[in-house]
Amino acid sequence: MLYLRSDAGEHSDWAGSYRRFNRDLAPGMCLVSGTNQGMYARVRPHPHKLIVSSVDHNGNKYGPMELLMDPEILLKAAASGDSYFSYIFGVAYQIAVRYNCRGLVIENYKTDLPQAKGLSSSAAATVLAARAFNRVYDLKLSVRGEMDLAYHGEITTPSQCGRMDQCCAFGARPVLMKFDGDLLECEELTLGAPLYIVIVELAGSKDTTTILQRLNKCFPVADDEEQTGLQNLLGSVNTRIIKAGIEALAAGNVQRLGELMTEAQVLFDRYAMPICPSQLTAPNLHKILQHEPLKPHIWGAKGVGSQGDGCAQLLCRTIADMEAVTKMIERDFKMSCMSLQIGETKPVTQALIPAASFSQVCSCGHTATGP
Repeated sequence: MLYLRSDAGEHSDWAGSYRRFNRDLAPGMCLVSGTNQGMYARVRPHPHKLIVSSVDHNGNKYGPMELLMDPEILLKAAASGDSYFSYIFGVAYQIAVRYNCRGLVIENYKTDLPQAKGLSSSAAATVLAARAFNRVYDLKLSVRGEMDLAYHGEITTPSQCGRMDQCCAFGARPVLMKFDGDLLECEELTLGAPLYIVIVELAGSKDTTTILQRLNKCFPVADDEEQTGLQNLLGSVNTRIIKAGIEALAAGNVQRLGELMTEAQVLFDRYAMPICPSQLTAPNLHKILQHEPLKPHIWGAKGVGSQGDGCAQLLCRTIADMEAVTKMIERDFKMSCMSLQIGETKPVTQALIPAASFSQVCSCGHTATGP
C-alpha cells in the first residue's frame, strides 16, 4: 500500500532545488506525514512486457495496458502524459535505462486514495512501481533509493513536481524534509501529542501541472516584485514557519501548530494566488476555511499539496471534535471526509501468503511472497 500525505511547506521542494542556479534562494523545508489511505497492488515478473491495470477510489477500472520494456517506447508513453499510467511508465523507463530488468505485471486491485486532489496520488503510483521492481528483482534499493527512482520517473512525464510527494515511501510517520539543490535530507520527528486531522475532498477540480508551471516561472531569478514575493514565501518565510512547527510538534503544542497552519494559508493566498488565480483562488477550499461553525472544533486549517480545490486539512482539537467536523462538512457541504490520527494509530500486521512468483507490494514496507 502506498500512503497519501498530510503536509506543511508545499512547493518548497522544487523551489529549493533552484539553488543549483541561484544560491541567494533559501533551501526548501517541509513537514510531512504519511497516512493510511493509498494504493494496493499485486505484482509478478514478466519476461519482456510491462502490463498495468488499476482501480481508482471510485471503483472505476483502467487497463490492462501493455508496453514492451523498451526504453524508447516507455519514454514516449511517459512523456505524452495522456495516459492514466504515465507515471508508472516513467518509472519503468528509469528502470529500463538503469538496471538489467525484465518486465512486470502490476495489478493495482484496490485504491482508497483520491486522485487529482493534492494527496500525492501520482507519487503513490511512482513509489509503488519503484518498490514493485525493487522487490521483484531484488534491486536492493533503500527507501531513499526508491524515492529517488520514483521522483525521476515522475519528472519523465510532463509533471514538474518536487521531491516532497515521495515521502509516502516512509509510511505513516512524521518526517522533516530539506531541499538544497539536488541534496535531499530526511529526518523522522517525535510527536509530543497525537494529531487529529480531517482531510476534506473539496468536490472541485484542480490542474496541478498548470499550478507548477505558473509558479516555476518565478524561479530561479525573480523578474518583478510579485515573483520576489513568491520566492520569499517558499524560502525564508516557509523556513520560519516550519521551524516553529517542529518546536510545536516536539512540545505537543497542537494549538500552536494549528495557528501556524492558518498563517501559512493566509500567506500562500497573499503571495501565490495572484500568480495562478485560475487554480489557486479555490472557492471550495475557502468556503471550508471560512466556515464559522467549524472554528470551535479546530486549531487551524489549510490546503493540501499544490493547493487549489483538491483537498483541505483541518487540525481538530480532540477525537470528538474530529467526529463533529466530519459530520458538519458532510451535512453542510456534501463533501467526503477522511479522519486521520497521527501518533495514535493501530499497529499494522504482516502476513506471509504462499503464491508462486507472486508479490503483494505496499509502500508501508510489508510484502507477502511465496511459491
